[in-house]
Amino acid sequence: MSSHDPKAGRVLLVGAGPGPVDLMTVRAVRAVEGAQALLYDALISEEAIALAPPGCVRIQTGKRAGKPSMHQDEINRLMLRLARKGLRVVRLKGGDPSIFGRVGEEAAFLQDHGVPVEVVPGVTAACAAAAQFGFPLTHRGEARRVVFTTARLEAGALAGDWSAASDPEATMAVYMGGEVAAALSERMIAAGRSPDTPALAVEQAGGAQARLYRGTLATLAGQLAETRGGPVLIVIGEVAAQAGDARALTEEDGARVLRA
Repeated sequence: MSSHDPKAGRVLLVGAGPGPVDLMTVRAVRAVEGAQALLYDALISEEAIALAPPGCVRIQTGKRAGKPSMHQDEINRLMLRLARKGLRVVRLKGGDPSIFGRVGEEAAFLQDHGVPVEVVPGVTAACAAAAQFGFPLTHRGEARRVVFTTARLEAGALAGDWSAASDPEATMAVYMGGEVAAALSERMIAAGRSPDTPALAVEQAGGAQARLYRGTLATLAGQLAETRGGPVLIVIGEVAAQAGDARALTEEDGARVLRA
């Protein structure tokens, strides 16, 4: 590891939350307002990008699932190069950097090259969806655990170990799950989860145009043909039955609810 020059720059790995600026933390807002170089993911809102000061270098790095984007090693080298120019670099990520945000890889790379790193947490999509649509992620007598996971297909089948899916007291929050919803349902049912388990999907969680799709583990996949191409979070577990009960959800609220 090389020693750090006190006059050199630093990198902040910052969570922008699910989209709206008012769901960013105060620390995150201040980080962006003080940035000299801003590297932002494809789903970061224009409002958040606009917080950067005049003269700040703004670079979109992509990193949207299934879409062309800058490779991770390119992003690492770019952050390093900018920091070595003495800049205060903000790497702005959707949600929370520590949840499927590759924060560990980026922090390790920068620290190995002697660059100081600070991580600023953010509101993750599962928490934003729960707050927006009035359901808890844990609930006494129903959900004692929460599993944050992603899902991907390999040779047409869902990859990975899904033994945790059989736990009836676990809420499963599946990020980027829209395109694999049918395979996810089949795998979870095969693992022992009841087909009648309440399930929901939220497209663009936390945003003004968020959409809620309600159903069961057996029926939810069929409803997702109506999505508009935004990021989809799937929540499976007894708590999903409470969605929509805590507040009146109308078109005027900017969120549309599709019921089974």
